[in-house]
Amino acid sequence: MSDDVVTIDHVDIFYGSVQALFDVSVRVAPGETVAVLGGNASGKSTTIKTVLGLVQARRGSVRVLGRDIRGLATSQVAALGVGSIPEGRRVFPEMTVHENLLMGAYLRRNEGRRQLEQDAEEALALFPDLRARFGQLAGTLSGGEQQMLAMARAWMRHPQLLCIDEPSMGLSPRFVERIYEAIAGLKARGVTILMVEQSATMALAVADRAYVLRSGHIAVEGEAAALANDPSIRRAYLGERAFTEKETDHV
Repeated sequence: MSDDVVTIDHVDIFYGSVQALFDVSVRVAPGETVAVLGGNASGKSTTIKTVLGLVQARRGSVRVLGRDIRGLATSQVAALGVGSIPEGRRVFPEMTVHENLLMGAYLRRNEGRRQLEQDAEEALALFPDLRARFGQLAGTLSGGEQQMLAMARAWMRHPQLLCIDEPSMGLSPRFVERIYEAIAGLKARGVTILMVEQSATMALAVADRAYVLRSGHIAVEGEAAALANDPSIRRAYLGERAFTEKETDHV
């Protein structure tokens, strides 16, 4: 049996009568950072929803951390050791940064407050922009700061697998760079990461491998560095716009 953290095997996904994924297979090995890339309606977000149990495969199988997740609720998938950073951040706006961090460790609450506070301090070392905002309401943070908080909150879970959906969406180039520095920091700590992303440049720079989706099909897959350096793949599947310096709007 595979030791991969994630094994999506020949999966078809439907929303009602509309098929979103066609015979998709994805694997993520322990310690890897794997990017799923593609444009709008390519199926990349559906791929991460499949791993989280938010959608169910009509055909094929999905294994996460050695467990067949068919029929499991998303909360049960999370309990296996999966952390999620959803598209749109979804911080708790009426809670402080500190309280959001502690909420990330809710499933670890039996470990004691002292340990959780130590981990919160470590989260601030990973995301130093949050230190000055520690007592500030999350709803008053900028979009980039909220993205950092969502990532720090997920890290507080100490996940064996971290799923990140569109980490750069809507952020200024300055914050995109900081977010990807944080992702690289998590990777250096041995966190296994599966992320979906529309902007290819930064994702391919930090990922070990990547899958490019097009209209629900895997168009190409391979080592991230090779994909980033292949002009024909850039033109055919990723689009030259994905490799320009200014990919997002300012927040």
